[in-house]
Amino acid sequence: MLLAVDIGNTNIVFGCADEDDKIVFFERISTNHNATTAEYAVLIKTLLEMNGYKVDDVSDAILSSVVPSVTTTVVQAIKKLFHTDVMIAGPGVKTGLNILIDNPAQLGSDQAVDAVAAINEYPVPLIVIDMGTATTVSVIDRNKCYLGGLIMTGMGVAADALIARTAQLPKINFEVPAKVIGTNTIDCLKSGMLYSNACALDGIADRIEEELGEKCTVVATGGLAELVVPLCRRDIILDSSLLIKGLTIIYRKNKK
Repeated sequence: MLLAVDIGNTNIVFGCADEDDKIVFFERISTNHNATTAEYAVLIKTLLEMNGYKVDDVSDAILSSVVPSVTTTVVQAIKKLFHTDVMIAGPGVKTGLNILIDNPAQLGSDQAVDAVAAINEYPVPLIVIDMGTATTVSVIDRNKCYLGGLIMTGMGVAADALIARTAQLPKINFEVPAKVIGTNTIDCLKSGMLYSNACALDGIADRIEEELGEKCTVVATGGLAELVVPLCRRDIILDSSLLIKGLTIIYRKNKK
């Protein structure tokens, strides 16, 4: 099996693909900047066992990361556990993606991986949304070229900033309230965060289509997308394992 790992600022996504590139399991955990190599090795082993697999079932590994301080620790954990090299999705690795932004080297590895998966799974042109610490929006045209996109404040960061800068607003869990119009502080906060993000995704997709002059397939992924996408009025495809699919495709392109 192939182990695929994406390290984000808030979450790390782990998944495995079999020889037919079928995703056999997918898990999301909180990023721990202080965890040691041994702690991550134990965690990966536990995730495998939870899903009915053993360490010996994994023969290859690929990783993408936007958190350099955690990358080395996780790579060492994978090597210690599986005794295999880890392919890093980054400069020098073939993606098959034609990137047309001003400086292709500035494109986040997670955005590139998302785009690779999306163009292999869904009709172009595409709008790809990844809701994590930041919410990123990537635009791929009908020729499968990566045109650029947007970066917005993530919902969790926005909530933390609001609560930190106000004296009486409490910390909340992200849950869909019963009504848009809240009747207490907690529900007002929940409604404001969730529905403002849903409206933002709807509106941004509309404006991108207006700029392109054609309809797009819209795909969303990321830890918070599962909450927000059902509240959107547009037809948005929710694909939680998009990153794992993209890493699997990139690994196959580069495997010798």
